[in-house]
Amino acid sequence: MLTRATKIVATLGPASSDPALLEQMIRAGVNMVRLNFSHGKAQDHIDRAEMVRAAAKRAGCEVAIMADLQGPKIRVGKFANTRVQLQTGQDFVLDASRTEPGDETAVGLDYKDLPRDVKPGDTLLLNDGLITMKVSKVVGEAVHAVVTMGGELSNNKGINKKGGGLTAPALTAKDMEDIKTAMSFQAEYVAVSFPQNATDMEMARQLCNVAAAEFNHKPALIAKIERAEAIPRLEEILRASDGIMVARGDLAIEVGNAAVPALQKRMIKLAQQMDKTVITATHMMESMINNPIPTRAEVSDVANAVLDGTDAVMTSAETAAGKFPLETVIEMANICLAAESAETVELDADFTGKTFSRIDQSIAMGALFTAYHLGAKAIVAMTESGSTALWMSRHRIHIPIYALTPKVNSQRKMTLYRNVTPLLMDTSADRDTALADAEKHLIRRGIVQKGDIYVITCGEPMGWPGGTNMLKICRVE
Repeated sequence: MLTRATKIVATLGPASSDPALLEQMIRAGVNMVRLNFSHGKAQDHIDRAEMVRAAAKRAGCEVAIMADLQGPKIRVGKFANTRVQLQTGQDFVLDASRTEPGDETAVGLDYKDLPRDVKPGDTLLLNDGLITMKVSKVVGEAVHAVVTMGGELSNNKGINKKGGGLTAPALTAKDMEDIKTAMSFQAEYVAVSFPQNATDMEMARQLCNVAAAEFNHKPALIAKIERAEAIPRLEEILRASDGIMVARGDLAIEVGNAAVPALQKRMIKLAQQMDKTVITATHMMESMINNPIPTRAEVSDVANAVLDGTDAVMTSAETAAGKFPLETVIEMANICLAAESAETVELDADFTGKTFSRIDQSIAMGALFTAYHLGAKAIVAMTESGSTALWMSRHRIHIPIYALTPKVNSQRKMTLYRNVTPLLMDTSADRDTALADAEKHLIRRGIVQKGDIYVITCGEPMGWPGGTNMLKICRVE
């Protein structure tokens, strides 16, 4: 059986909240479940997290949970008739002081700072860029604009400024409460919406660590790259995060659709170089909200992200509200497998000119190099924290990596790492016993059989995080 290297993140919603269906989706290939905190109450998320844990247990594996924070609501207010039709060339007012419902001439704002963030000549994009308007003047709390591309505008649709520049903080009071909720069920990942710099991520980490302290838990942080301001600061944001999400929706609105594919490739490459994870998201299988098969363009989109080296591809409305959530996962898994089989391995080139100052990182790289040149059946990392497996997963190699860990939290976290299958195993025994147990584990699961070569890494003494200092080449007797 082929092991799929690229992971699948599925958004949970009304369409996928049936426990039996969720179990089927996990069996079909879901590695991480995204809980979208833009919708639902705290208890809804707590209940869904419980359902995910139970479904994974029935499916006989572990999946990670990612709590995706809503971030600032940069939106228009509500309309008297829920929606209006805006004509190209008409005047329209976005008024932060307006309390009555909107009409064809004006609407209130959820985002009260807009009048201070814009100036005459700025272009505003509403409803995911389907409507555009140019600011003509700002009078007090009212932004006067001319519609340059008309269309239907309905309640609470989003506002973006072309080129970025909105000052809304990445973390709102609601996000701070949502972090507490997410930590109450120990979400492995927290996705931060609209971060502009490293400080936003550092603040999120502090809030997460404080909220998770009583559970002896530390979540990993994913920065969603969706603001124009984040692009020049990618490196500092990556340094302050555990991974990034290429959030192509809002990003495309701010930087323009045409700029996104090249940015996606750059972000994936940079994340790999900095030993961080990366999720590619937004509209990946959009047509499958209503259709049982994807378009050719969607197949190419998913395959390209895989060939770029993304850790994971993500569904949004396709599995949250679509008609074919299970079929979406099955199609995605098949596309990933087909794309991976066409990948070229350039491991020797990866290491050219590279130096490693850490012993554990050198061992991880040595394991990859040795396994590749020996044609090993598997690479095994005995790991407490998952760092060894993460380093190994940054390089393309057509040999599956199995991470054996005694910690269920580390196991769940590693479900996102490309080409890593995390397994739970007690590694506290002395070295020889642990190595023998590891081999039995592999044989029992049908990963290796008599005569197969595999490469294994561990630390001596056993059980020390960051202590990987041994590489062993084994042949199954």
